[in-house]
Amino acid sequence: MKRRELLQAGGAILAAAILPTAARAQAKSPYEFVVKDIVYRRDDKPRLARLYQPAGTGPFPAVLQVHGGAWNNKDRTDGQNTSLDLAAAGIVVLAIDFRNAPEAPYPASLQDINYGIRWLKAHASEFGSSAGQVGAYGTSSGGHQALLAAIRPDHPRYRALPLAETPDMDAKLAFVVSGWGVLFPLERYKLAKAKGDVELAKGHDIFFGNEETQTEATPALIIERGEKVYLPPALVFQGTQDQWTSVELAQRFAADYRKAGGDIDLELYEGARHTFVNEHPFDPNSVKAVQTMIAFIKQRGSERHAQR
Repeated sequence: MKRRELLQAGGAILAAAILPTAARAQAKSPYEFVVKDIVYRRDDKPRLARLYQPAGTGPFPAVLQVHGGAWNNKDRTDGQNTSLDLAAAGIVVLAIDFRNAPEAPYPASLQDINYGIRWLKAHASEFGSSAGQVGAYGTSSGGHQALLAAIRPDHPRYRALPLAETPDMDAKLAFVVSGWGVLFPLERYKLAKAKGDVELAKGHDIFFGNEETQTEATPALIIERGEKVYLPPALVFQGTQDQWTSVELAQRFAADYRKAGGDIDLELYEGARHTFVNEHPFDPNSVKAVQTMIAFIKQRGSERHAQR
């Protein structure tokens, strides 16, 4: 029987149960793994991350997971089913808490994410991975932020937090995955206002402050403006019925990425809506999306593709 341990930093058992998902149920040789909370950064308080670590020496690809929550909500537990699937497939996952608005508006969360990438790269060998095998995966607003962090690893505002133990570590990623990412925040803001979704529109205002900042922080527009960007191999996926990013906008982003010289896979799942993998993990679209992600991460996060 495969052993699954859920541990807190102090060793107590976590309350969350690990239930089998369709992706793990279909796995031929799932890895044993442990799950524990660790402190990856301290500012005014400890900032926690949930580590999902496969058993063995690896080498394993590693993923920094960036949660969703409309830039204002949720934490490292968001999307846990997918993290469990990745760990069972032999992928290290570090799902981080980061500063949400209104605690700290943009770009504070990008500073935490950039720091988290550098921290994971600096400590990757402790988890059976290596710095050159580290990528990122985010969903919804986290998918937007994962892409921002990926294409702007050296942005001075994003890289504002020093990593004392390894000050020269860079934040370049081996790959990036965006699931149902809010690829064009201003377009969703306008759509939310048109639909009368006051709370969602307010969330944009709290995080970004104004429409100009939403434009400044739009990955496709960054590329279209000709900014200097870093373009790791990317996987972007969403449903054809996503409420907040149209198929046409996703295709526009993919076209921009390719035109700028990037390698990107765009996967569209017929009839799926926003958050489909998190809310309906046994749906065939969700199972296929997770399996596609695992294959992509294992290919792009292999030692053969490692940067360093």
